[in-house]
Amino acid sequence: MIVKNTHNRPTREELLAAVNKRVPDIIAPGLRLLLCGINPGLYTAAIGHHFGRPGNRFWPALYASGLTPRLLSPYDEHELLDYGIGIVSLVDRPTAAASELSLNELQEGAICLKNKVEIYQPRWVAVLTIELYRKAFGRKKAQIGRQPETIAGAGLWVLPNPSGLNAHFTPAALALLFGELRQALEEES
Repeated sequence: MIVKNTHNRPTREELLAAVNKRVPDIIAPGLRLLLCGINPGLYTAAIGHHFGRPGNRFWPALYASGLTPRLLSPYDEHELLDYGIGIVSLVDRPTAAASELSLNELQEGAICLKNKVEIYQPRWVAVLTIELYRKAFGRKKAQIGRQPETIAGAGLWVLPNPSGLNAHFTPAALALLFGELRQALEEES
């Protein structure tokens, strides 16, 4: 029997049960930006909100870059729609680590993302994690930043994984890279 945790931090039992949960997309037609994470971690799945693990630098990077006017938390994720921003996962299956995903899952996720973009028609899509973007989309030489190709007519950007486990990018570097995306969005408007 799983006992429901009354605090924000999931119990060990809730984390183990999270492998069967899904985190709903935050999406609407005509967004200016659709952010695409790779897949939910167990912590995120357990609480049911995107980029939910403490230490994940996603929410601070959005704020520091100027993409949001205040620092949001995972529990505020629906407010992103007010700013013309949505969030989806490339692969819905929660895992302890993204390395548990197969190449087939990543490639199927790329097809699903394209289908969502065709339906919802955001102006821009930003995929968060360069290595898995390269695998999912077969773009071995892709670099961080604006991509020459589009996804179903939407401009495409690739950003680093904001996980606290990604020590290659400091919070300041993430804010700068997210800020470059914000500038591109503003220039387009």
